[in-house]
Amino acid sequence: MLIKKRSVLLVSAVLMSSAAVAENTNQEPQQLTASRFNMPALEVVGTQEDSIERQIGAVVIIDREQIERLQPTSTDDVLRRVPGINAVTEDPSSVVMNIGIRGLSANEQKSLILEDGVPVAPGLFVGNTRYYNPRIQRMEGVEILKGSSSLRYGPSTIGGVVNYKTKTPDDGVAISTRVGSFSTREATVEAGGRTESGDAFAGLVATRAISDGFMGQGYQMNDIMLKAGVKFNDRHSLGVKYSYYENEANISYRGLLLEDYRRGKTYNPAPDDYYLTDRKAFDVNHEWHINDRATLTTLMYWSEVTRDYWRYGVNTAASNAAGRWVYTDGITGNNRTFERYGVETRLALDHNLFGISNEAEFGLRFMKEEADDKRVQATRVSDRAGDTDRYQIDKAESIAGYVQNRFLITERLAVTPGLRVESYEQKRDVKINSNSDLLGTAKTTNTEVLPGIGATYQLIPEAQIYGGVYRAFSPASNGAALDGTSDQKLDGERSVNYELGVRGASGRVSYELTGFYMNFRNQVVTGNSDPNLLQSNAGKTRHYGLEAALGYELGGGFSVDANATWVPYSKFRTGEDRGNRLPYAPKYLANIALNYDQGKFSSTLAAHHRGEQYGDAANTKDIPTDAAGGLWGGLIPSYTVYDLFVQYSFTEDFKVRGAVKNLTDKRYISGLRQGIYRGAERSFEVGLDYRF
Repeated sequence: MLIKKRSVLLVSAVLMSSAAVAENTNQEPQQLTASRFNMPALEVVGTQEDSIERQIGAVVIIDREQIERLQPTSTDDVLRRVPGINAVTEDPSSVVMNIGIRGLSANEQKSLILEDGVPVAPGLFVGNTRYYNPRIQRMEGVEILKGSSSLRYGPSTIGGVVNYKTKTPDDGVAISTRVGSFSTREATVEAGGRTESGDAFAGLVATRAISDGFMGQGYQMNDIMLKAGVKFNDRHSLGVKYSYYENEANISYRGLLLEDYRRGKTYNPAPDDYYLTDRKAFDVNHEWHINDRATLTTLMYWSEVTRDYWRYGVNTAASNAAGRWVYTDGITGNNRTFERYGVETRLALDHNLFGISNEAEFGLRFMKEEADDKRVQATRVSDRAGDTDRYQIDKAESIAGYVQNRFLITERLAVTPGLRVESYEQKRDVKINSNSDLLGTAKTTNTEVLPGIGATYQLIPEAQIYGGVYRAFSPASNGAALDGTSDQKLDGERSVNYELGVRGASGRVSYELTGFYMNFRNQVVTGNSDPNLLQSNAGKTRHYGLEAALGYELGGGFSVDANATWVPYSKFRTGEDRGNRLPYAPKYLANIALNYDQGKFSSTLAAHHRGEQYGDAANTKDIPTDAAGGLWGGLIPSYTVYDLFVQYSFTEDFKVRGAVKNLTDKRYISGLRQGIYRGAERSFEVGLDYRF
């Protein structure tokens, strides 16, 4: 994998700081160094030369060139090659994807996913975060941030933060096409324009993709993004983004039964189940350079996600007899709509407290979410319509504030303490349908106080030491915290995280080595002995391990990039699963890539290894052979997959590319749910890029 390593108290604080800097607005405004104006956004890592060196935690930045080299069809193709990340997909095209970071279970979201600094998970407090996975075709970069640097964001930053950076269309029109195995056809158009001065731009990125899919799990996807921005003067700039996504995917929770998997079967185990999603989102960013020492950034955002999941009922006895799923005539639609809007503002302020250089940041965020959950028993299968027999409305309001200050003690040493406060209220109303009387209601509130401190020390020019400790949390969603109409007394997941690492570069070598330790006071897990609850308080867990990354220029156009993650301990410390390893938390993850670049030609041979992992908290070893209901367990074997990528640029504006994925046609299990999710077999792709 090519990964470049480069070196409600807070409200008053923000207001006081704003007033202080307002007195200095007669100073010369900060001059923008870039000749081309780019859309303002809340930055996670930043684009300055020393952005990584300023972070007090491990950082990975993947740029556009690296993404294009991997020729990804989904975010999974990128994230699974990052140290510390275990990506578990529920379908070959990663319409639904879970990630676990540093030994955290990949089937529960404990990491924050952003797009241009905006939360993209459908419900951080009110629902499942897996129901929308951003499409890689619109991305020009990915930032992964771990450790106490994550304190600035929230909630759900226990594992870290993943921020996707969308493309900003440049002048002209560019077309990218791809065809491949499983009748896959994809086309992306980028079109944009700028004013002569470069102070305003507008453009779009649009993708259309159709595929029959591996195992007949086909999809039809449209993704459109419009962006525009204007720099009014040296003080003020404004950016807007609108995006629309829709996907009709022929996928299901159901996988292959064990004997059919052993026989190498590749049929769709649920050929008439459909997962229908669409998302609309609108972001507005404003940046105000108050003076040469203060900048105020404000973000407003809105999104709506609709997820309709139509599934046929199962005849369990007939399925056991047949050795594969046998379906009934009844179809149920579990249909959900999520709406979110929020506003976040950040003030960056340089000052000279205690006679030394300081870099402070104050932040405040308000967010409101609502989810409508309808269960429809279909009477007209052809148009997926019927009677609603359950209707739940989940709501959540949250307010968060944080402050951090980077003390530049010496030219080598910087110390950054911080504090985040997150307060939220969750509410659930239950009806039979939208016209019925209220059957019940429930409400719960929580406030989390999250301190942290980190530091960086430039040991020598080729080595920087960094580390920190911080408290993180992830809220139990409404569906678990307010199961039915009663408060299930599920605590927020709370963890104290420690990290110590070293990074740097010397000559042809770049490297990073990080040790981490996470101590949970409480972890909420899926699957337990009580069939009436989907989730439960699992109590204390502990996780520790090492991440390592190395890049080396061999010469003659050859280079090697490698990374490995070792998590020897990721276990429950209390409860009925005490001593067991967390599910979907492999001990070993590793990636290595051999790259060759010579003139117009480039190629990469990459290997990805995932160690064995358990499918449930009980650490069941044998995968069920029958059509048992509920969540499946079993020990998922380790595997290694090889991919080959090549590119040739005929001119600066015309390039062809090809890929062979799963080069050795390895048969492996990617996950378990209600059956076995099989990893995609060997596939071929060819594409071209042309810019007018």
